[in-house]
Amino acid sequence: MTLRSIWMGAGALLAGALAVGRLVGPTPAPPARPLARAVALPPRPAPRPALADSVVALGLRLLGTNYCYAGTTPATGFDCSGFVMYCFERYGIKVPHGSDNQMHTGRAVPRAEARPGDIVIFTGTDPKRRSPGHAGIVVSQPGEPLRFVHSSSTRKNPGVRISQVNSTRYEERFLGVRRVVE
Repeated sequence: MTLRSIWMGAGALLAGALAVGRLVGPTPAPPARPLARAVALPPRPAPRPALADSVVALGLRLLGTNYCYAGTTPATGFDCSGFVMYCFERYGIKVPHGSDNQMHTGRAVPRAEARPGDIVIFTGTDPKRRSPGHAGIVVSQPGEPLRFVHSSSTRKNPGVRISQVNSTRYEERFLGVRRVVE
């Protein structure tokens, strides 16, 4: 067998294969891959405002708890900053004891933007002394009159209660709002 006959045989085979391909038709494209299925994402952590709502709910459950100077637990009673500290700590948020310290925690927020879970700071009972002396937790929504839950030392109605800032002595004692839960 000569090299020429080998080449001619190979050529004939190639021509035959091409002819069969034309008779049968083009090779179909492979089937398309199915679209990727939507993957279920893990649940998102609770948004921070929901955490703030939990802090407020705890504060409201403590309504009526006794006032106690330097108190930090419901068993013995609370002072104002001990109440704020207790409510936040139950949700893993460290807030210092002392309204002066709380005045410097988190970030300042304009009064008009105060929302539930923010800390509101006031002077002590002497509004002429412009240093922090009282604290509470905002319970009102932005745009509503500012209300807060706090532990009050008043002789008339001591203990954890809700008070309003607008048109009260708290208005003249108001120092600021601090946001610790974003």
